[in-house]
This record gives sequence, C-alpha cells and structure tokens, in this order.
Amino acid sequence: MSQGSTLFEKASAEVLDFHRFFEAWYDAATADSTDFGRCERTFGGAFHMIPPTGRMFDRAETIELIRANRATFQGNFTIEISDIRASYETGDTIVLTYVEAQMRAGKYSRRQASAIFTASSSAPNGVEWQHLHETWLQMPDN
Repeated sequence: MSQGSTLFEKASAEVLDFHRFFEAWYDAATADSTDFGRCERTFGGAFHMIPPTGRMFDRAETIELIRANRATFQGNFTIEISDIRASYETGDTIVLTYVEAQMRAGKYSRRQASAIFTASSSAPNGVEWQHLHETWLQMPDN
C-alpha cells in the first residue's frame, strides 16, 4: 500500500488479501508455496474471533485452527468478499463490516463479518486484526 493510503483503504486491502491467503493455504496445490508467516503477522496480540458457531477463539487458537486446515481442499474452496464498509473510525482504529461468501467442496455459505483493525507498520497492508465476529447469512448447503 502507498504511504498515503487511508485506514479504510488499508483495512479493505487486508480483508481482500487475507482471504486470498486462505484460498491458497487451504488448497493442496498451493499450500506448500504459501507463506504461513503472513497469517501470524496479521493478528494483534490480543486478537480474538467469534465465528458463526459462537465459540470464542483467542489469537493462538485462531492461528492453530488455520494452520490445521492447511491443504484440506483440492481446488474446490473459494471466497468472495463484498460490501466492505466502515462503521467506525478514529485516528488509528477502524471497524469494517463485509459479506464473505464461501464455496467449500460444492457447499455454499455466506456470513456477515465485523472486524476491528488498528494501524501497524509491521503488519501486512499496515493494519492488524484485533477482533473478528461473524454470523450466518446463509448456512452451508447440505
């Protein structure tokens, strides 16, 4: 990102780029060439996530969950991000909402997400994830 990018631009780019990381990490064909360090650099020290199931994960648990899902798909996992919006912003903190649509081995789902980011010069795209909360818009097809 250029130095003149706004916090919204940085956080939006991070949402898009991090989901490209997931597609690569979870695909057996590309997992070996995907830098897992990118995942570790993106979460703030106190990061926590609440997925649609409602269970709370801290930073270490989230990283381990992502690590454990390496190469679990065979080219049949995609993510589309849409409707990125800022709902709150201060000098170095922004809350984004977005819709995440996933196709996992032929099963389609959609979730609404809200995420808190803070500025960080050492993080990918210049922002760290501090909090992520997701809820189902459409549960996976059976």
